[in-house]
Amino acid sequence: MDWSGAGVDWPLVAVRAIHFAASAAITGTLVFRTWMTTPALPSEQAVAAVLRTQGLRVAWIALAVTLLSGVGWLLLQAVSMSGLPPGEAMTSQVLSTVLNETQFGVVTEIRSVLAIVLATALAYDRFALADRLALAAALGLTASIAWTGHAASTLGELGNLHLAADALHLVAAASWIGGLVPLALLLAAVRRHSGASLARGATERFSTLGIVGVATLTVTGIINGWILVGSFHALLGAEYGKILMLKLVVFAVMLVFAAVNRFRLTPQLAVSSGTERDALRRLTRNSTIEIALGFVIFAIVGLLGTLHPATHLS
Repeated sequence: MDWSGAGVDWPLVAVRAIHFAASAAITGTLVFRTWMTTPALPSEQAVAAVLRTQGLRVAWIALAVTLLSGVGWLLLQAVSMSGLPPGEAMTSQVLSTVLNETQFGVVTEIRSVLAIVLATALAYDRFALADRLALAAALGLTASIAWTGHAASTLGELGNLHLAADALHLVAAASWIGGLVPLALLLAAVRRHSGASLARGATERFSTLGIVGVATLTVTGIINGWILVGSFHALLGAEYGKILMLKLVVFAVMLVFAAVNRFRLTPQLAVSSGTERDALRRLTRNSTIEIALGFVIFAIVGLLGTLHPATHLS
């Protein structure tokens, strides 16, 4: 496998990976706030205030990174589509053509509108309706990435299945991997404010979300793999298949850490104070490692999206 091959557009891979990670951070943060943190907040007001402020800050930073990387993605896509040198491709005429006459451009415009809606909702964060609107916009922003990748090139009924599977795959990955960021922040805040009950409740809810997310990722991943790879031989023989296997290995390692968190460390939060502190420390460490592994997965996905699927090489 040629990792340094000239055929790989590494700037595009990097900007795609950053964009995916930032989009996931927004979605994961808002899903976490809605389904994990909010139900447990009334009894832990001190921690609640800290978490809401931190979550809002993460969402704003991630949205800014999403927008900036989105602009970079558009510029690099203009170079790729036009076949012109960067200086000639990054002109208003070429960019206008990409935005208005390609599917990537139309999707980019739609996602820009969703980003504006999301920013407006975050600005009015204290209102319940704004919270729900922000979550819906974030989910749409993440799911719509499916229309910029290989799924958008699959034709017919199979294409509809591919798009649906890819959109669900993206949302599930964002909810789980992106949600690890606010989880790590929650665990760190709990260690400072001694709110182990909140940590246990939120971690258990996050584990439930993780189970649903992993199940969704598994089913949709099988569908995507069947469409893009096509055979076990291609999975092992083609470059696309080999990189996909690497993604699966990293995913499996993340599952190991998630299982340790759920079945070994989380129950210890209800035992003695000494055990609680050690469990919180280890949960925080493991969550941070999972975040790093998640970013590795986003980097791999950024690379896979620039390569020809294995079925196209047969």
